[in-house]
Amino acid sequence: MSHYFTNEENLKSEIKKVNALIHNISYYFYTDNGVFSKGELDFGTELLLKTFKYTYPQGKTFLDMGCGSGAIGIYASLLGFAVDMSDVNKRAIHLSKMSLKEQELKANVFLSDAYENINGKYDYIVSNPPIRVGKEKLYEIIMKARDHLKENGELWIVVRKKQGAESLIRDMKEVYNSVEVVARKKGFYIIMAK
Repeated sequence: MSHYFTNEENLKSEIKKVNALIHNISYYFYTDNGVFSKGELDFGTELLLKTFKYTYPQGKTFLDMGCGSGAIGIYASLLGFAVDMSDVNKRAIHLSKMSLKEQELKANVFLSDAYENINGKYDYIVSNPPIRVGKEKLYEIIMKARDHLKENGELWIVVRKKQGAESLIRDMKEVYNSVEVVARKKGFYIIMAK
């Protein structure tokens, strides 16, 4: 599991194409060893994308934080957002760029350990955050998103109940003006914070 967050150069590559359909929008992305959710669109990300509510994407800025194989950022690009995608994993960056290029989509994809290389502010920051990275890094990703949101900007995340969703929500209420559980399904919580 740690290989998602460290760049293991010797990890064997087995790239697979994954087709996705969200709200009748069909697209694909590539997965590989060492990148989260190999070979499929994981349930949490799918629920997040199906639940995500937005208004008028044209001209709105969108950050896919911890983009992994790019399922979230590629979808946002298809919708018309101005998309940035970041991850600490070089293989994830490569896969995301490959998927975007083949589908003739535009997004700015770059390496960043949490917000280390992020200077802008966004209308939306959306993430299936890496829960297993540890509480300190997880909280950095979620709580410091506030510093990178525009006025009235929104953070959208998915977290499993058994991985601490309820205590995370409680702690988020100390940082954000509002925190709402937008959906619950199969133990996954979709959380939106402003």
